[in-house]
Amino acid sequence: MKLPRRTFLQLAEGAAALPAVSRIAAAQTYPSRPVRWINGTAAGSAPDIVARLIGQWLSQRLGQPFVIENRPGAGTNIGTEAVVRALPDGYSLLLVTQSNAINATLYENLNFNFIRDIAPVASISRGPLVMEVNPSVPVKTVPEFIAYAKANPGKLNMASAGSGTPQHVAGELFKMMAGVNMLHVPYRGSPFALTALIAGEVQVMFDTLPASIEHIKAGQIRPLAVTTTSRSEALPDLPTVSEFVPGYEASSWYGVGAPANTPAEIIDKLNKEINAGIADSQIKARLADLGVAVVQTSPAEFGKFIVEETEKWGKVIRAANIKPD
Repeated sequence: MKLPRRTFLQLAEGAAALPAVSRIAAAQTYPSRPVRWINGTAAGSAPDIVARLIGQWLSQRLGQPFVIENRPGAGTNIGTEAVVRALPDGYSLLLVTQSNAINATLYENLNFNFIRDIAPVASISRGPLVMEVNPSVPVKTVPEFIAYAKANPGKLNMASAGSGTPQHVAGELFKMMAGVNMLHVPYRGSPFALTALIAGEVQVMFDTLPASIEHIKAGQIRPLAVTTTSRSEALPDLPTVSEFVPGYEASSWYGVGAPANTPAEIIDKLNKEINAGIADSQIKARLADLGVAVVQTSPAEFGKFIVEETEKWGKVIRAANIKPD
C-alpha cells in the first residue's frame, strides 16, 4: 500500500520524536530501582561521609535507595573505570573528587579519558587543605616558614598521603610558587602521614581539614594557613596561603558524575535534587562540621571547573615530574 505523502511525513516525524519522548518518560519515572553510587575511596573517609550524606537525601527525595559502593584502589581509578564501563542509564554514578583531575595527567596509561567518558552532574562541596607544621618547627606564619625553609634548604621534610595525592600536589605547588626546597616523604594514606608529623618524623604537611582539625585543636600540630582563597569558617582566624603567596590556591572538592551519554533529562533531575540537598540547612551544617562549604553548580559549570582543575594540576605534575607510587 502506498501512503499519501502527508501521511508518510507525519509518520516519519512521529518516529523521529520517539527517542526524545522515551527519554523524557524515563526521566519522569527515574529512578525506578536502586542506584549505585561508586566511591573510589575507603569507607569512613571524608569523601565517603559526604557521599552517604547526600545519598541519604537522594534516597528520601527520589524514593529509591542510593547505595554507596566503595571501590578504593589505584588512586580512585578502579572505581572511576567501573562507572565509565557502566550503562549510561542513570543507575551508576561516581563520586568525583580532585583525584580525578590529578589522575588525568599522573597516570599515563589509563583505560579511559575522564573528561570525555564521565558526564558532570553536580558539584557538592569545596574545602581547604591546611598547611601545618610540627610544633618543634620555629615558625608561626607562612612568611616565617618561607624564610626558615630558605635558610635551611633541603632540611625540611614534607609528608603526604602518597605520591600524586591532593596533599602532595598542593605541597609541590607551594614549593614552586614560594621558591622553597622541601623533601617529599610519601606515606600510605593521610593517617600515617599525620602520625609522622605529630611524632616529628617530618616537619610540614598539607592535609584536608577534616583529617587535621582535631589534632590542631589538641595542639599536636600547628596550622599556618588554609589553601583556599577565602578563610575557613571552621578556623576563621587562620589566614590563607594566598595572603602571602599571591595566586596560590588548592582545594579538596567533591561532586557527582555519570557515564557519558547518560540522558540529559536524568542528569538535570539529579542536579536539581543535589542542589536542593546541599541547600538544606541540616546538610549544610553537617558539611560545615567537616570543614567544607557547599557549591551549587549546573552540570556545565561543574564540567568547566573539572577541565580547569585538570589543566592546573597537570602543569604541576609535569613541572615536578610526579609519578604514581
